[in-house]
Amino acid sequence: MLEKKEIGYEKTVLIGVITRDQNEEKSKEYLDELEFLTYTAGGEVVKRFTQKMDMPNPKTFIGTGKMEEVEAFVRENDIGTVVFDDELSPAQQKNNERILRCKIIDRTNLILDIFAQRAQTSYARTQVELAQYQYLLPRLAGMWTHLERQRGGIGMRGPGETEIETDRRIVRDKISLLKKKLTTIDKQMAVQRGNRGQLVRVALVGYTNVGKSTLMNVISKSDVFAENKLFATLDTTVRKVVIKNLPFLLSDTVGFIRKLPTQLVESFKSTLDEVREADLLLHVVDISHPNFEDHIASVNQILDEIKGGDKPTMMIFNKIDAYTHETIDADDLVTEKTKIHYTLDDWKKTWMGKVGENALFISAINKENLEEFREQVYKAVREIHITRFPYNKFLYQEYTE
Repeated sequence: MLEKKEIGYEKTVLIGVITRDQNEEKSKEYLDELEFLTYTAGGEVVKRFTQKMDMPNPKTFIGTGKMEEVEAFVRENDIGTVVFDDELSPAQQKNNERILRCKIIDRTNLILDIFAQRAQTSYARTQVELAQYQYLLPRLAGMWTHLERQRGGIGMRGPGETEIETDRRIVRDKISLLKKKLTTIDKQMAVQRGNRGQLVRVALVGYTNVGKSTLMNVISKSDVFAENKLFATLDTTVRKVVIKNLPFLLSDTVGFIRKLPTQLVESFKSTLDEVREADLLLHVVDISHPNFEDHIASVNQILDEIKGGDKPTMMIFNKIDAYTHETIDADDLVTEKTKIHYTLDDWKKTWMGKVGENALFISAINKENLEEFREQVYKAVREIHITRFPYNKFLYQEYTE
């Protein structure tokens, strides 16, 4: 299994590209997120490199001139790790390691590393390990040399088995073993979910680091680990919550992120069963983030992938205490009002207003507007409950009664 170890901050360089599909603003935003990921993994970003190109170089991802610039900087500043914003092919990774002579990782590898650090339970560790082996399999060439000199002589002649074939066989066997282990754990968790009876299930979903665990702690009076870092939560936590006299189950799930590695979506499918089997989703959004609308789109896309996009959903706009907007001076007749100038009231008049009562503005950390949040959740859960059990209608009164 994965072993936890303390890591010091490594000197790191980030590399991104500006293409037709990813303009300069989008590239900067992705690199900001990559820097936060690097910090979460234990790296200190010293410099960023970006290059405009129609499409990434198939050999080294970036062009030769830019590679020489990076190589000079890495050598002069004793850089230990170079992180690329997009997934590298095995050939690109190998070429870059040969040129830069330091550790080369991409966004996928970085996210996998954070997951490996954060995994607490045996179940989460098994899922992360499976994703890591699936990522490793096509990148095995030249990674280690334990079969470099195979014995020859009498009885040893013939094709034999080369080092890379042996390595691949070991990794494939390990993947097969982990998949069987996950299947067993999935059955156990399905039994656990089945034993929860007919209580209404509510799941917190959203982008990573939007405050889902903090909200969980406030509502359920529990002590789920919460921290201002990406992927603080990996293991799904389920708590019984009672609002007024109405009980329901609230689960806190792993956060999503753009360019989420396919291996992780696959291996965490079983963890996301909590989302698939939920009766109501609370989509938590960090409204203080300048690109929160992109985050909403990313989460909706992943929900569609795991067949959870058609569930009843409430939009919870969190961190209103941290929300700031730019202002336009009264005598400024040139500057055009855009989304960066919107106040919270302006936002409520946009598409958010069409969501109606299913859009709530709160601050989980400062406990602002939590009474309104409880009321709306109570109404939604009560509606689901009395649809399921019509004879219980008189047990749970209207919230204000």
